[in-house]
Amino acid sequence: MDKILNNKLNNNFKEKIMQIKIQSIHFDADKNLLEFIQRKIDKLGHYYDGIMGGEVFLRLEKAHDTQNKIAEIKIQTRTGDLFAKRQCKTFEEAVTESAEALSMQVKRHKEKIRGN
Repeated sequence: MDKILNNKLNNNFKEKIMQIKIQSIHFDADKNLLEFIQRKIDKLGHYYDGIMGGEVFLRLEKAHDTQNKIAEIKIQTRTGDLFAKRQCKTFEEAVTESAEALSMQVKRHKEKIRGN
């Protein structure tokens, strides 16, 4: 019984949730959007465990263009910060594209760290 409990504790420790600060500028983001963002950013931790935390800024552009949702994501690693910004029709799309750009940066960053 102790072994089962111990394995569960170890698995829970590995599945830590990264601390993300989300700021929606001049509007209130709903709970579903916040959870969506958290899931997307948590996936970055699968590529590199040196991610310490991050910040997400959501902003509406005042332009009359349909692509007026902006997501900026900055993540802190042990050796520096990584940043991506995208402007799309929806916040979900902007967050997804920013997270994809960051995943490429994280992979390159990890390779660079291993090379040194």
